[in-house]
Amino acid sequence: MRADARKNRDHLLAVAGAAIAEQGVEVSLRDIARRAEVGLATLLRHFPTREALLEALLRTSFDELTGRARELETSSSPEDALVRWLHDCVVWTTEYRGVTVLMAAAIEDTESALHASCVTLRAAGARLLARAQEAGTARSDIDGADVFALVAMLAWLGDQPSLAPRADRLFGVVASAILTG
Repeated sequence: MRADARKNRDHLLAVAGAAIAEQGVEVSLRDIARRAEVGLATLLRHFPTREALLEALLRTSFDELTGRARELETSSSPEDALVRWLHDCVVWTTEYRGVTVLMAAAIEDTESALHASCVTLRAAGARLLARAQEAGTARSDIDGADVFALVAMLAWLGDQPSLAPRADRLFGVVASAILTG
């Protein structure tokens, strides 16, 4: 990709990230183009669908969270690694309003541009959970799909203005319910 095209693409992603953080994932593509001071056709040339835009925007974060799981596997106790990663995921998902709905749908839709990234993220959480289960510090009756659902549930709380003040406390409740000790 030419340097100027890369610069334009990166600018569109930065503007889209800010718009989604403010208005949620359903923000108008036309509004994103306007904010980026380009035409809608330019935005669509780089990202032909909303999902393609979101996948490009979120892929880096998914990769970082997956890398964070690998890092925690070697640097923290099994229970600390699981809880810290779960917290990191929840914090990240609350940055982009409405992303949990997309993630929940994409994990089941193999045609979704977000599917592969969501599957990889779920697998990272499953590895951390399995490690904690093997150490006897996490419940044995939950799996990676449950951890993925818990991230979505906890992030949803943060998206609700009336419930957001309870989100941190409820994260602690959920984390303690996952752990056995």
